[in-house]
Amino acid sequence: MHSIERHVDPATYRKVVGRFATGVAIVTTRLGDVDHAMTINSFTSVSLDPLLVLFCAEKVARFHDAVLESGVWGVSVLPASMEDASRFFAHRGRPLNGQLATWPHHRGESGVALFDDALATLECATTAVHDGGDHSIVVGGVTAIDTPSDGAPLLYHKGRYKSL
Repeated sequence: MHSIERHVDPATYRKVVGRFATGVAIVTTRLGDVDHAMTINSFTSVSLDPLLVLFCAEKVARFHDAVLESGVWGVSVLPASMEDASRFFAHRGRPLNGQLATWPHHRGESGVALFDDALATLECATTAVHDGGDHSIVVGGVTAIDTPSDGAPLLYHKGRYKSL
C-alpha cells in the first residue's frame, strides 16, 4: 500500500465525484427489536460468483455499529417517487421508533425491512468489512432478491436528486 498525500481540496473533491450520477437506495438492518435505516448512494454489485454486493457506512453513524453487529441487511433501490424517504433517512439523529411507519414495507426472510415501492430489493449477510477511511466498506452475500415495483429510478447528481 502507498501512503496517500493530500494535494486535493476536500470541497473540490466532493464537487468532482458528485459528477458521477448514482442510484439511491435505503439500507436497513434490525438489531433486537429495533429497525435501523440509512440512505446510501454507495452501493454496487461486486461479484456474480458468489453473489456479492457492497455499500459504505460512515463510521460515526449509529447505523454503522448496528449493521456490523446484526450481520444482515436489506437494500431497497428507490424509485423517483420515494425522494421524500431518501431525504428522511439521510437526516441524522431522527428517532428510531416508528421511523418506517410512513412508508409501506414488509419483512424479508432475514427480518430486515424492505420497502414495498422499491424498484429492487436485496437481502444480504455480511461476509467482510474493510476499512475505507471515515467509512467502512461492508460486503455482503446476497440471500434474497425481488423487483416489487417498476418506474423511473431516483438518481443523485451534482448534489441534487434527479430522475430519468
